[in-house]
Amino acid sequence: MSNKLAILCSGQGRQHPGMFDMIAHCPEAEAIFNDTKEILGEDPRVFVKQENTENLFSNRSGQILCCALSLALYAVLQKYLSKYRVLFAGYSVGELSAWGLAGCLTPHQVLELAAHRAELMNAVSPAGAGLAGIAGLPRYLIEDIANKTNVWIAISNTEEAVVVGGMRENLDLAVDLALKAGAATARCLKVAVPSHTPLLEAAVAPLQQTLLAMHPASPGAGVRLISGLDGEPVFCIQEGAERLAKQVGSMVRWDACMQACVETGSQYVLELGPGTALARMAHNSILAGTNVRAMEDFHSLSGLLSWLK
Repeated sequence: MSNKLAILCSGQGRQHPGMFDMIAHCPEAEAIFNDTKEILGEDPRVFVKQENTENLFSNRSGQILCCALSLALYAVLQKYLSKYRVLFAGYSVGELSAWGLAGCLTPHQVLELAAHRAELMNAVSPAGAGLAGIAGLPRYLIEDIANKTNVWIAISNTEEAVVVGGMRENLDLAVDLALKAGAATARCLKVAVPSHTPLLEAAVAPLQQTLLAMHPASPGAGVRLISGLDGEPVFCIQEGAERLAKQVGSMVRWDACMQACVETGSQYVLELGPGTALARMAHNSILAGTNVRAMEDFHSLSGLLSWLK
């Protein structure tokens, strides 16, 4: 029986100048870098090294870069994964990467879709909106604070840790109330778009239209692709496309995605993308007993390959 591996594709927020260094010279990743250059306007390995790091975190470049890294890493690692049955899940924009790794979209389509998704989100996002993180409170208290301050739960990470979205003044109130209620963490994030809230609902229909026009394929044989909207597997590609588009304006259930990893018996978990946020959440969740690593846990590609082998 094959070992079961869950590959988690990172979302935005952890981009950094060295994010491509591990695989910068791997020939298997060159096609991904070329596709990214076409859409980003510059080689991503060069783009991330610029002095103006603000460019790393703009919505469009951030979404493209995060997808590019997951796609490039997988291109390098794919030949070492034959002994695994693989589950793919992605956090926010990382779900686009997961669709590419599962064989539903080509890498070029993923990068095009990431750029278009960001442009749609920017176009409909109200000025003065964003996201905040709250952790260390019972869910009923978080929901009460959200209702009182007119913000929405954008991402459910665990019962006691969420990302909320809304207008900045409302987020400030929510953060203040959460800290007064004893939250371990409550702070506004460096994000100017209220992702996964009803404020972006107008982006859903055009994103779905663009996705369906790409004629996505069903996941490859022996592959399981998990929807971030509800943690359920994608079997019908039409329905999956609807859910992928809908998550832009609706809450992401990352906790349900972690439950899906458990239910499918994943023995190993690997985060592909910048940062280690998903690996840390997995360590602190119902996946605590699983062998969890992030790409950035390793100092070299050889270390990551040794772990995979």
